[in-house]
Amino acid sequence: MSIIREPKSIDNTSKCYHCGDACISDKIVSDEKDFCCQGCKTVYEILNENELCAYYDLEESPGLTLKDADEKSIYDFLDNQAIKSKMLDFSGDHHEKVTFSVPSIHCSSCIWLLENLDRLNDAVIDSKVDFSHKTVTVHYNPEVLSLRTLAEILDSIGYAPLINLDDNGDKKREEETYDRQLIIKMGVAGFCFGNIMLLSFPDYLGLTGIEQTYQSFFRYLNVLLALPVVFYAGADYFVSAFKSIRQRYANIDIPIALGVSVLFLRSFYEVAWGIGPGYFDSLVGLIFYLLIGKWFQNKTYRSMSFDRDYKSYFPLAVLKSEAADLVSTQVTELKRGDEIAMRNGEIIPADAILIDNEAAIDYSFITGESEAVQQTKGDYLYAGGCHTGPMARMIVQKEVSQSYLTRLWNDEAFNDGAESRSIIDRISKYFTLIIIGIAVLAGVYWQLTDPANTWLVFTAVLIVACPCALALVTPFTSGSVMRVLGRNRFYLKNAAVVEKFSSIDSVVFDKTGTITHTTNKAVSFSGEALTDQEKALVLPIVTGSTHPLSRLIKNFLGETREKYQPESYTELPGKGIEATVAGVRILLGSSSFVGENSSQVPGLTKVYLKIGERLRGSFSIKSQYRPGIETCIQELGREYGLAVLSGDNNNEAGALKQFFPADTSMKFNQSPESKLQEVKGMQEQGHAVVMLGDGLNDAGALKQSDIGIAVTEDIAAFSPASDAILEASALSKLNQLLSFGKSSRKVIWASFVLSFLYNVVGISLAVIGVFTPLIAAILMPLSSISVVFFTTFGVHLLAKKFKLS
Repeated sequence: MSIIREPKSIDNTSKCYHCGDACISDKIVSDEKDFCCQGCKTVYEILNENELCAYYDLEESPGLTLKDADEKSIYDFLDNQAIKSKMLDFSGDHHEKVTFSVPSIHCSSCIWLLENLDRLNDAVIDSKVDFSHKTVTVHYNPEVLSLRTLAEILDSIGYAPLINLDDNGDKKREEETYDRQLIIKMGVAGFCFGNIMLLSFPDYLGLTGIEQTYQSFFRYLNVLLALPVVFYAGADYFVSAFKSIRQRYANIDIPIALGVSVLFLRSFYEVAWGIGPGYFDSLVGLIFYLLIGKWFQNKTYRSMSFDRDYKSYFPLAVLKSEAADLVSTQVTELKRGDEIAMRNGEIIPADAILIDNEAAIDYSFITGESEAVQQTKGDYLYAGGCHTGPMARMIVQKEVSQSYLTRLWNDEAFNDGAESRSIIDRISKYFTLIIIGIAVLAGVYWQLTDPANTWLVFTAVLIVACPCALALVTPFTSGSVMRVLGRNRFYLKNAAVVEKFSSIDSVVFDKTGTITHTTNKAVSFSGEALTDQEKALVLPIVTGSTHPLSRLIKNFLGETREKYQPESYTELPGKGIEATVAGVRILLGSSSFVGENSSQVPGLTKVYLKIGERLRGSFSIKSQYRPGIETCIQELGREYGLAVLSGDNNNEAGALKQFFPADTSMKFNQSPESKLQEVKGMQEQGHAVVMLGDGLNDAGALKQSDIGIAVTEDIAAFSPASDAILEASALSKLNQLLSFGKSSRKVIWASFVLSFLYNVVGISLAVIGVFTPLIAAILMPLSSISVVFFTTFGVHLLAKKFKLS
């Protein structure tokens, strides 16, 4: 419970509750307390939120004024609008997003604290850590919190952001700078360790008469050599521990800092009082090996980390203007100044400026707010916005940041909001306290039985315990699984999807674009042949759509001399497109959408065209099933319950029943909403559902399902509602892919057992005095690295078993 002090009695001029300065003007009142500035109020709120208000009971107005903090802040340059614009991922009236590089992220405690920044400041909407890249992405309200203040908050809790305004290679330079500092500290620790070992030989081997003369001198030299190691090379452990305690959260650096402090103070006491040589060799060696372990861990994680971007996953593409033509181009090839054309429902891949008169951009992918923003010619558009309406042209202003697009795919706006906290997240905050308790009990025991070993055992217990090995099991196993699946053209949204595979018992298929081909089809037009003028009216409608049937019709129509831009455009999922082109109203879609009765023809899909008030006919598209789909469905039917939900009519029901199991539920003429409700109904009956669709008419069902898979062969048709993307050519291997994902759970549990045994055995041997602090310092990083290698090797064996390697 927070200890909150009652307001002090004041004269006519009130005093700031935090710093004691007079509140002469612009007095801020919060929680019945007066503050002289926003800064003092923010500090109080941070302390109050974290139950640290006893701070105010120790002394009246103990804080420092933050009224003039802007003049002193090392981050004041972030108030510059030009610099701020260059750093922000997104900027709107109520939302801003920024990604900071934070090299000091190193364990699960760091992740927990940085992903709970909203507890420190209400203006933070959410924050996400990318452990492998050492970055944190923060979504906040700029009306309440400035970018500068956000950087200062991070700095105040021990995670100072490393800011480099040069976009090219800044990540690599940041890593090189961090490595260089670490290597210098390793050098200092290694030099001092070698010399302390040399000066300690007389104590190791027994003293002669001459050596006894210099005994005290050698020991004081050891004290001097230990000082730079403890207070420079090992400073990061003390800083991290102090800031962790200040935030009332116990991280893994606390027992390390405690162990180093105890060894140093005990050793200094023995030398100063002439009791003995102390433990300076163990102390300095401990820090030296910890630094070596940290360096080796960093190198190992970088070499084995999976690259979470579309470059290594899925080759996203858009239409680029080249010589008066639109050419499909991978987003990685886009340059500043390129003109691109965005179709309805496509995600803007890079910051751009609109050159058409108007466009509607849905930024819910970034902010979670679904209302589209009306933009006009010359407006700045942010990467991640979803274009809605007729095709719009824009000029690229920044090269594509694929890691940014991937972060958006993982954004909370497209998550179901249920946070699944792993066991490690729940116990990690208690791990350090338990270890300290064990160390104290072991120290008491040895003090009573053999005092010479007390401090060595105490320190060894603190150092050898490592929750990081436990914390790394799931992310590295999932990362290895994702790499294997990616090589087989199955691309997962995040590591959490891997954990869902084990519970899946039902698979639901859409038909068009999933079971059937979307490119290898025969298209014909039934009715009076379209004139060139009519083709010119229809072409911009189908060009602006990413639906597979629209693309087929576009290819069928070919190029026309006349070029039109729709005045209005509405695409209704599962129904069709309504647009106005050159003043003419055009409907293109199902028979019910254009207001006509239809006759069903087995094996054919019909798309009806109405120009003005006249039905001009229909496009007939002959379906062809994907190669290998029959074998795939038979394999799945032996392990999962199957279902078909299609927006088309039931004229292909007979053909589908030939290769689906007899008990398969098949429902046709399903709207996007009814598909969602069907999936929801299956879940209410206790089923865990995989839904496969084209990602367009199935967006709601994909999001509702436990794992939503967008099956696509058009690399522009990206669906943020999906949990995974499966290239159509890999659909025949779906059973192998799902079985592999399920089996990965065994690797996770085996790794948990290995890591748990390390901690139990390691702590036990340290308690009974077998392990010295030096051995503990060597084993601690090796435990994490061994788990990483074990998970990687285990996943590799599974991949070979399922023929996915």
